[in-house]
Amino acid sequence: MAEVAARAGVSTMTVSRALKRDGAVSEETRRRILAAVEELGYVLDLSAGALSSKRTGFVAVLVPSINNSNFADTARGITEVIEDQGLQVLLGATDYDIEKEEHLVQTMLTRRPDGIIVTDGRHTPRARRMLQAAGIPVVEIWDLPAEPIDHVVGFSNAEASRALVHRLYQKGYRKIGFIGGASRRDSRGADRMLGYLRAIEELGLPVGRTIAFGDPPISMEQGGQAIVHLIEQWPDVDAAVCVSDLSAFGAIMECHRRGWAVPGRIGIAGFGDFEVSRWAWPRITTVAVNCRTIGLEAGRILLGALDDLQRKRTPMPATLIVPFEVIEREST
Repeated sequence: MAEVAARAGVSTMTVSRALKRDGAVSEETRRRILAAVEELGYVLDLSAGALSSKRTGFVAVLVPSINNSNFADTARGITEVIEDQGLQVLLGATDYDIEKEEHLVQTMLTRRPDGIIVTDGRHTPRARRMLQAAGIPVVEIWDLPAEPIDHVVGFSNAEASRALVHRLYQKGYRKIGFIGGASRRDSRGADRMLGYLRAIEELGLPVGRTIAFGDPPISMEQGGQAIVHLIEQWPDVDAAVCVSDLSAFGAIMECHRRGWAVPGRIGIAGFGDFEVSRWAWPRITTVAVNCRTIGLEAGRILLGALDDLQRKRTPMPATLIVPFEVIEREST
């Protein structure tokens, strides 16, 4: 910093102010300092400022998967909001494993993030204790936990799945199966099956037509294998609700290979409104949630909580329910 100050002809304190968003220096001085920074390749060391302000300048975000377009859109929404305030995202992937989430929560918290956003409302007891004791804003997303830790931005996966089954019923389907994962690591997937089961009971339809196949997230290949098992076990099945659009796409492709008309032989629905659901043929009936909006709102709530803390106010826990929509397409 001293070299930058000497090159720009100012004090080191002025350099420090100029390199912070809230630094009060003239535009001409700031331009001179930035030119010196560019020439010298200088990177501001924020560690001392973090110690004095108790702010580190980053937000931890935990998602189940980094190769899922929906969670990528959510992370993008978070980033769009918090970057405007000079914050950065430190991203971690839990692989749908709450034990791994616990480890990542501990690892992230040792780096003292300004806030943390976690996907899902279910955690190990230890992870929950760490989040509650962290003293920073916590936002749980993509779910509506019964006992929120702090703030929530999400929707009921069970209600969304229930609404999808009711829509299929309205279209005349009566022997509806469900394709989900073989483990309960994906709690949102488990909620979707719960919503399916509730709807089946409410409508008085045949029960028990569920296939548990593969570890989450279920792949296209596993969706293809699962639809074969479903039809072999219940030959009269006329529709399948898949835990995600990826498994639904795989199921449709396997039906094509076997000459089973979709929706003539069997209607197939997914969940998530992935891009593949809009470009498959037939296009896939699904449940759509605005993934980017979840990220945008989570970022805004977190920034509001940080502002309250900075102003010595106690942040009030917020719960924002994001709407979902059943989108009917040619696959049903």
